[in-house]
Amino acid sequence: MATVSVFNTDGKEVETIELSDKVFGVEINENIVHKAVVAHLAAKRQGTQSARTRSEVSGGGRKPWRQKGTGHARQGSIRAPQWTGGGVVFAPKPRDYSQKINKKEARLALFSALTSKVQDNKLIVVDELSMEAPKTKNFVTILGNLKADKALVVTENADKNVVLSARNIPDVKTEARAAINVYDILKHDSLVITKDAVKALEEVYA
Repeated sequence: MATVSVFNTDGKEVETIELSDKVFGVEINENIVHKAVVAHLAAKRQGTQSARTRSEVSGGGRKPWRQKGTGHARQGSIRAPQWTGGGVVFAPKPRDYSQKINKKEARLALFSALTSKVQDNKLIVVDELSMEAPKTKNFVTILGNLKADKALVVTENADKNVVLSARNIPDVKTEARAAINVYDILKHDSLVITKDAVKALEEVYA
């Protein structure tokens, strides 16, 4: 089991805890991590794009000129793709971009991402993270004390004051423990997580 320090919001070490190897000490599977990231980004696509094909464009019910004898190339409709205002060839249509990923694969990808943060010494555990009121300046000070830049901040439950304090800080994102994903973990340099969230992760996946 890996042992990590637990800090308070002043950046001082208050204790140490052992991390479960089942969650924070697995063998990193880069292929599964890549698959999870691709699936996450694909699921974020709206897929609402749409353009009209030649069958959907109005007009063009007759030939613009007769087949032969005009000196022009033969044309069947003014709504053919080569005409201005014509239909689009292979026009994009609404579709679902989501990709299937098995539950075991998604879990392994999450464990691999968490393990990578532990191995890179980018996992910062705090004993408690709460704000009496939304205050961005105070939250910036806390991140400075923890030496966490471009951080993903994870709490056990969504804390409104924490979310409001962090939302205007560039490259900083807050998430509740149940909503974390592989993409956000890898996108941010540091993972700041509360002690309660660590214990909850280990209990959920025990």
